[in-house]
Amino acid sequence: MHRTNLDGTFLGCKHALRTMRRAPPAGAGGAIVNISSRSGIVGVSGAAAYASSKAAVRNHSKSVALYCAEQGLKVRCNSIHPAAILTPMWEPLLGDGPEREAKMAEFVADTPLRRFGTPEEVAAVAVMLASDESAYITGAEFYIDGGLLAGSAAVPKSEAVAGGA
Repeated sequence: MHRTNLDGTFLGCKHALRTMRRAPPAGAGGAIVNISSRSGIVGVSGAAAYASSKAAVRNHSKSVALYCAEQGLKVRCNSIHPAAILTPMWEPLLGDGPEREAKMAEFVADTPLRRFGTPEEVAAVAVMLASDESAYITGAEFYIDGGLLAGSAAVPKSEAVAGGA
């Protein structure tokens, strides 16, 4: 798990920076966008190796951002932390039978938006971070989690609550 998630990220950054030093990025500079996980922010009892490897990706991304700034490199480094994103990895858990919808609802019951995210939603954040419009963003982390890390789940009310929020 660590070999794939952390060593792969470390080697990707190492070789990207080597290439970017040789051919410095034009415009606002270059960008490295690492994929971590919500599990890199909070512990996961049944997946300690996964959670710790993703936590290491989180910290490594911040360290690379600081290193690039210290070196005067025009390279930014940020991390994305998705939670439940509906990818093929989920298929064995969800199945394709009549109980699929109930299983999906169960998995996202604690998510304030009450749904899975999509790969396209993760890709949109990655594109934004890779673009020149993010020229002043480095060492940051972006949660794509339907509000999960914002706090406790807020169940939408069917009627307006008197007195406001």
